[in-house]
Amino acid sequence: MRKILSFCIYCIVALTVESASLDSLIAAFDAKGRYQDANAFFEQIYRGGLLSEPLKVSANTPADSVRQQLWYWAAEYYYAIADYEKSLTYAKRALPLIPEGSELEADCQNLLAIANVRLAHYVEAVQYAGRCHELDVESGDVDRISSSLNTLAGIYLAAGQPCEAEKYVLRGIDLARKSGNSARLAVLLGMASEIYHSLQQDTLALQYIDEAFLLDSISGRRGQVCTRLTQRASVLLGLQRAEEAEQVLNDVIPELRKSDDLHSLGIALNKMGMALFSQGRTEESVKPYQESAEIFARLGDPYNEIHAQRGLYEALWQTNPELAKQHFDRFTELKDSIYTHSSAESLAHYNAKFGNDWLTLENHAERRARLWAYKIMVVLLVVTLGVVFFLYRRSQRHIHLNEKLRSVVEELKKEQQQRLDEEQQVLGPEEPQTFRQRVVALVNEQMSTGRMDVRSIASNLGMTPSKFRQELARVTDETAANFILRIRMERACHLLETRENLSIQEVATLCGYSETSNFARTFKKYTGVTPANWKESLSEMQK
Repeated sequence: MRKILSFCIYCIVALTVESASLDSLIAAFDAKGRYQDANAFFEQIYRGGLLSEPLKVSANTPADSVRQQLWYWAAEYYYAIADYEKSLTYAKRALPLIPEGSELEADCQNLLAIANVRLAHYVEAVQYAGRCHELDVESGDVDRISSSLNTLAGIYLAAGQPCEAEKYVLRGIDLARKSGNSARLAVLLGMASEIYHSLQQDTLALQYIDEAFLLDSISGRRGQVCTRLTQRASVLLGLQRAEEAEQVLNDVIPELRKSDDLHSLGIALNKMGMALFSQGRTEESVKPYQESAEIFARLGDPYNEIHAQRGLYEALWQTNPELAKQHFDRFTELKDSIYTHSSAESLAHYNAKFGNDWLTLENHAERRARLWAYKIMVVLLVVTLGVVFFLYRRSQRHIHLNEKLRSVVEELKKEQQQRLDEEQQVLGPEEPQTFRQRVVALVNEQMSTGRMDVRSIASNLGMTPSKFRQELARVTDETAANFILRIRMERACHLLETRENLSIQEVATLCGYSETSNFARTFKKYTGVTPANWKESLSEMQK
């Protein structure tokens, strides 16, 4: 899941357009608890792209299961349209109904963490993120672990502790590279860029954001490309390249306006204000700063509003000191509410706890990995023994089969010799064996070996293949291929008639066919029926 971290622009547009309808469906469900309202809500968010596959409940679905799904997806929906208070409300309702330790619990904990970040509730956010990370580590899924590490990094960055954020994001990047999830890796690289920009290491930040931009561009993630470009503009500002940053933002902002992604638009507008202010275009910077501040005030996002309010204070100080003072007061109010001493102490406490837990969980994960390795070794040993036993049984069956077939071949040789002796008595003892008799004898002799080609038979007769074909055609009025086939089919019919204990596969082998299907197809073409039907008809005749 973790759709929020990589939510596409078209989904946000669709959900924004239908927000009134979705709000009414959620309210209707809360009032009456009808599963039909839940299904109507699920259908709309599926069409909007928030759900990746259809979700449906019925009258027989337990009420708590319906509430769990509705409230969880309502929380996802409200986060997507930037109503963070409602997102928290519904996520908190859903959490007690979700099975403890499940993947859905980890997703809900993650949602609670990032919604709290938007509202600058960092202590609450880190607690939810910590639980999410514990669940992800227990799952052993490196992609999910990298996601929760990204959330923890984002919390510490937003709380003004980029040094603490750095270790989480670097660990997350390492895991994302191992998992091969390019979308997750791009998100983490973007986070790393923001962290190093905050640490004033903008050359390094530029390397990270360029890699993230490349990954999203190659994969065609248009919404994320806009986010990466906004992050790149921020780094360019840190490198004193304000004109380049302005050019980037001039491309990004119109795209964000089309998408109605207010959060990303607000950040881009704030960066535009900074770009213009850095170039000495103070009056021009007021408008983007003002729009950014209004967006974040409406979204209830104090972390981002504080930056816009500071920009307005600096931009208006020379031209309108009284208005600048109002923005400065708002900036101070936001700063005091966000960066409190108690919050910093609490985050430090949780960071230390996570540091210890991290080692414990990684050791636990290593033990689990070793245990799995032992289990796999046992399974492989059992499989190996099974294969050896299977091969042994098969070899025994082959030995038995070969003995059985050798016995039949010996019997056939005796029958063939008896027929030849009878023919010889008719011809007289002085007459040599005829050419036809010699060919029949050779075909029968070589039949069970599968080597009945014209070249082999001609060689045994001391003739060239061409000479053999001519002589056989003169004696039998048949082509070599047809003559050999007729002898094979005559043997097949004889075996099916006289050897009830032989299977179709064994008859095929004795007639020189390695594949039973080829034998059956040829037999049917020659006789008009399958070997099984031929055998069955003989059985019925004998009754």
